[in-house]
Amino acid sequence: MIPRWPVPATRRTARVRRVAAVTVTALAAALLPPLAARADTPPAPPSDAKLAKTAARHDLTREQFYFVLPDRFANGDAGNDRGGLTGTRLTTGYDPTDKGFYQGGDLKGLTERLDYIKGLGTTSIWMAPIFKNQPVQGTGKDASAGYHGYWITDFTQVDPHFGTNKDLKNLISKAHAKGMKVFFDVITNHTADVVDYEEKSYDYLSKGAFPYLTKDGQPFDDADYADGERRFPRVDSGSFPRTPTVPAAKKNLKVPSWLNDPAMYHNRGDSTWAGESATYGDFNGLDDLWTERPEVVGGMEKIYQRWVEDFAIDGFRIDTVKHVDMEFWTQWATALDAYAAKKGRDDFFMFGEVYSADTSVTAPYVTQGRLDSTLDFPFQDAARAYASQGGSARKLAAVFGDDYKYTTDKANAYEQVTFLGNHDMGRIGTFLKQDAPEAGDAELLKKDRLANELMFLSRGNPVIYYGDEQGFTGAGGDKDARQPMFASRTADYLDDDQLGTDRTHAEAAYDTSAPLYRQISALAELRKANPALADGVQTERYAADGAGIYAFSRTDAKTGTEYVVAFNNAGTEKSAAFATGSAGMTFRGLYGTDATVKSGADSKVTVTVPARSAVVLKAAGRLAAPAAEPTISLHAPDPGATGTVELSADVAGGQLNRVVFAAQTGDGKWRTLGTADHAPYKVTHTVDADTPAGTALRYKAVVVDSAGRTASDTALRG
Repeated sequence: MIPRWPVPATRRTARVRRVAAVTVTALAAALLPPLAARADTPPAPPSDAKLAKTAARHDLTREQFYFVLPDRFANGDAGNDRGGLTGTRLTTGYDPTDKGFYQGGDLKGLTERLDYIKGLGTTSIWMAPIFKNQPVQGTGKDASAGYHGYWITDFTQVDPHFGTNKDLKNLISKAHAKGMKVFFDVITNHTADVVDYEEKSYDYLSKGAFPYLTKDGQPFDDADYADGERRFPRVDSGSFPRTPTVPAAKKNLKVPSWLNDPAMYHNRGDSTWAGESATYGDFNGLDDLWTERPEVVGGMEKIYQRWVEDFAIDGFRIDTVKHVDMEFWTQWATALDAYAAKKGRDDFFMFGEVYSADTSVTAPYVTQGRLDSTLDFPFQDAARAYASQGGSARKLAAVFGDDYKYTTDKANAYEQVTFLGNHDMGRIGTFLKQDAPEAGDAELLKKDRLANELMFLSRGNPVIYYGDEQGFTGAGGDKDARQPMFASRTADYLDDDQLGTDRTHAEAAYDTSAPLYRQISALAELRKANPALADGVQTERYAADGAGIYAFSRTDAKTGTEYVVAFNNAGTEKSAAFATGSAGMTFRGLYGTDATVKSGADSKVTVTVPARSAVVLKAAGRLAAPAAEPTISLHAPDPGATGTVELSADVAGGQLNRVVFAAQTGDGKWRTLGTADHAPYKVTHTVDADTPAGTALRYKAVVVDSAGRTASDTALRG
């Protein structure tokens, strides 16, 4: 997400050209193209054996991320603090007494502290953008620096405040040598604020009232060309509702050079963060790229292909994903995946920032946009409600209950990137203090531990936001959540509390004996020793209505070993009885308890969890072999439904069943939709709104049990 600080208040009302509105046709994004009516002999569905071979898991389901802003982590070279610039802070961007300016951290400092990061159990370092930025934007009290990395002018080199491209290669090499991957935070939505308007007016102008015009003056809707299948209309400076212009001193500022063409931007004024402007508007003046244009799609592909090839990068976290049209992601992500695979990087992983707690908003960027994962804002919202606010476990249950929405042929919810707070919204320590302003350090630390346990023991790849392992808090989000790990000189940071210690921000904070550092390290070791706690099948067992216990099983699909994981967010000890996967099975305490429980003939256990704590119990044996073969009944979507539709299957018999779904539109090829490994067995399918009426949609589902036995069913939606 982009920091929303002010821009210069020099804008005044302008004249605009008013032209006839055009009708905007919104085409539903889909993986399958519209096909002609059904063929007499459509291709046969894939065999049960072929579908059964579909992997239940994909790459990166056992990662542990450490998210860091290089400027705020460690200063390894004071010589680059000003980025090679001279003059005041308004020129260099450096002022360690101001939270909105560069503090001095760099890539050399990060490299020197790799062992500290590794000690947390980190498997992947995720860095905020490191590309060259416009050092300062705004004037006077509104001025701020690009220390965060989101105001890019040169996509081909490291920002001099952070070091050099050689420093970056050294960091990646050293991290790889220590068994850690490196991820870049990348941007395709915008660049630094360089493009201006002759009219000096910046309110957002809608496409309906002010359509784009071709070079010949004809109105057109750019969305009609976003899928790249039709030639984009020729445009010029008169094609926009305002006249874009670039100051002479900045005409060649951006790299690559195509970014200096004002016609590569939407040029519609500032975003209001809602409606059409959320994808077409400038973020507080930042130049919003015209991502519907094929030149922008191809240009952004080439920019990031270079980093894949030259720097052995392991993946991308992608900024502001929901502020870019879906067609862009489908094309861009597919191209980057193919390029990485061509370079021998079949495990290249891309996850996007979709800032929403609604799974219906986040999931389509995986199923339609073809990203591998998103930052799990729905989980963050539910985890805070449970661990910090003492809310009902039902909210967590609802989030995990929507996991099927992320399932594709190449991804599923186990790849979701989970987190508790970040550089935009604020830290988990901040939320804990906000939610219980009268609580003491011991209570806050207890809740922080519970939040970490919830993140590390449930499905997904957990993220530690740098400093959280030292108990950092802060006054809020954005700049208030970006304290340096090294000794600070910023007054706004010096009075911030740190949980579990009396240390202040006037001292460096790389304490490996800090209580939260030690807890996170222990959780990482627990997951490493018991991989099922990272990506084992997650089956919900119990969710209290109100404060109390939330429990699920994590089961190793290969060994059949079941782990019972239970949390309690109440202020007192709680007990709950619920089913497991086995009757007469002994479960021994592995984490948080030394108790032993045994399931009854009905497979139920009674588990007791201390206040604001978590426990993990491990089965003494594996699940019993299934007594009966599996059976399956497939249910097609409702007739006539288009857009994202649900497909479900009822399964009986077997044990540790998983269901693989496939679909065919008309006489097209059969496509695998994905795998569901626990009830309810569901998946989504995107049906193009332009699919001709009467086109057959054929579906097949195969269930595979732990003994490898299969059963299948088909369904037709005419």
